[in-house]
Amino acid sequence: MSEPILKVDDLKVHFPVDVGTFFSKKATLKAVDGVSFELHEGETLSVVGESGCGKSTLGRAVLQLLHNTEGQVVWMGENITGYPVKAMRPLRSEMQIIFQDPLASLDPRMTIGEIIAEPLVTHNPEIPKDQVKARVREMMDIVGLLPRMINRYPHEFSGGQCQRIGIARAMILRPKVIVCDEPVSALDVSIQAQIINLLGELQETFGLSLLFISHDLSIVRHISHRVMVLYLGNVMELAEKDALYNAPRHPYTQALISAVPVPDPDKEAHKKRIVLKGDLPSPINPPSGCVFRTRCLYADHQCEQEKPPLTTLNEPTAKGNHQVACHKQAEINSLD
Repeated sequence: MSEPILKVDDLKVHFPVDVGTFFSKKATLKAVDGVSFELHEGETLSVVGESGCGKSTLGRAVLQLLHNTEGQVVWMGENITGYPVKAMRPLRSEMQIIFQDPLASLDPRMTIGEIIAEPLVTHNPEIPKDQVKARVREMMDIVGLLPRMINRYPHEFSGGQCQRIGIARAMILRPKVIVCDEPVSALDVSIQAQIINLLGELQETFGLSLLFISHDLSIVRHISHRVMVLYLGNVMELAEKDALYNAPRHPYTQALISAVPVPDPDKEAHKKRIVLKGDLPSPINPPSGCVFRTRCLYADHQCEQEKPPLTTLNEPTAKGNHQVACHKQAEINSLD
């Protein structure tokens, strides 16, 4: 396999927060707590997990929109961790983001032509205005927007159309990587499928690499090559899509996949559902040892004392580079 276009090594993003009322004390919110992965050219790596597990924080930290407490972000062999704004600016044309709320991410005072053109004008101010307009119309056509709509404003478009505008804005510079931060969660189901198909087409045409953030595992299955499962800022499991969906090894992954609806009513009625007990713990005061242990059916004293490393499975049944962070995964899966 070729060298990764993006490599993240033991990335941590911690925030100082005030706790208490009268006598304020400082505590640390561990939003991302030691995440490592690689992203290759033309690949989609999806990041899944419950709300509050650190998915969006991870995506912004990868783009250096947030300060990294520890760890490294290596872009095409270059360590960009802690780069100042001026040093990051030339790289922004190659690393873009699509936001969750399509309408809120667009400036209501600008026409969509101006919105889509903004990155191009910012990074390539020498391009003549007529060429900028031509490239904007071309990109609008690529993402499924009528070029004659170029002078309209965001409020005149539906949610799905606004997300197409956001995609066009991200694509106008022909980036190598796009972070998709829950890009379809605010859309109707039928529109979600259209946007997912569009992203797949753009990836195939332009060789894009996608870091796709979502809490919906049914959507993730259609677009991913590999899937990374996060819980309280920690990687629980990382595997190829088919390996993870067909044979999940971590109890948390098993619970998430068991909640995905099955189109067949008979299979849906008889499938085994794993219900997690309790709520997601606070990232300000995460459990000792394995962060998932307070909700795990198999946790014991070792899980309380030791944080499990993310270990590559060395088994004949494990496909690809399947990694799991669980002390008990061998025992758990031997019972299936």
